Amino acid sequence: MIADCPDLERFVRGEIDPSAFAHREHVRMAFEMLRRHDFPETVLHFSRALRVMATKAGKPQAFNQTITIAFLSLIAERMERSPAGDFAAFERDNSDVFEKRVLARWYRPERLASESARRTFLLPDPAA
Repeated sequence: MIADCPDLERFVRGEIDPSAFAHREHVRMAFEMLRRHDFPETVLHFSRALRVMATKAGKPQAFNQTITIAFLSLIAERMERSPAGDFAAFERDNSDVFEKRVLARWYRPERLASESARRTFLLPDPAA
């Protein structure tokens, strides 16, 4: 299933060093997981893996369900709109996804930073 992507296997098993997991790697793992699973499955497995990683780093409070699902949604939508053959093509065609602040188009910073956003998925701001 994910044997063709060792990094994804390691991510799912919680074996990735959190200090070596920059935003680009989050996007890459999301892309790879979305290529192999439908959206609800990806949300479940990706969220679980990120929670493990945050806990391993000693920062369980760093996990944010809203940010996780919003980024997964954005990546999935871009993949649907313009299927890329590989991650390099996806990265080339979707450079804005690699900017952490891209969600500011839809969310106010204080909404994303809220305790509610950490626990559950919040819809985008109505007037964002």
